Amino acid sequence: MAALEYFEVECDEEKGREVYEQIASDVLLDLDLVRVVDKLHIFIDPHLPIFTAVGTTRQGGGLVRVGDFADVNVEEGKATLSIGDETYLAPMLSILWGRYGKDYVDQPDRFTVVIRLPEGESRRDVEEIVVADPEEGLYRDLIYALQIVAPEGFKVRREYHAGSVFYYVASEDTLSQEIVETLVAEKLKLVGVTL
Repeated sequence: MAALEYFEVECDEEKGREVYEQIASDVLLDLDLVRVVDKLHIFIDPHLPIFTAVGTTRQGGGLVRVGDFADVNVEEGKATLSIGDETYLAPMLSILWGRYGKDYVDQPDRFTVVIRLPEGESRRDVEEIVVADPEEGLYRDLIYALQIVAPEGFKVRREYHAGSVFYYVASEDTLSQEIVETLVAEKLKLVGVTL
């Protein structure tokens, strides 16, 4: 876990702390999240019972646009996309079909997509079409990881993610907004964040 700038598990029971530290380390490594999670503080109180994880993530690469992985040539109302990286081909096709309609998007071969453009649509318009947001996947993966780390049976939960800050609170019991806000604010201070 050396890739994290800050990582701590806080628990009154030493054995429980050690176990959850190992579980969290393993899950973050298995899901390849150590490269994107910058700071992580986990607090477990089995007497309340409550599990809280707060932290920050490193900024990802930002939005992925058509122009990031395809060359776009526009001639006579048609845009020809020469695909350089197939990673985003499937989501791109779905987005293009939704925007232009399936009848206006053709894929003559694996590395070429042709779009009949509406009048006034430019090369730049096609290049700027967003096909993926890595932050969405990161947040989904992070919440999934924290669900695995949290004690079994802690199904009542609150989640938050904005920018590079996140928190995840889980319990067996109902979580009052006051407890969540107070506890989360206290733990976020430990990672250098205030909401």
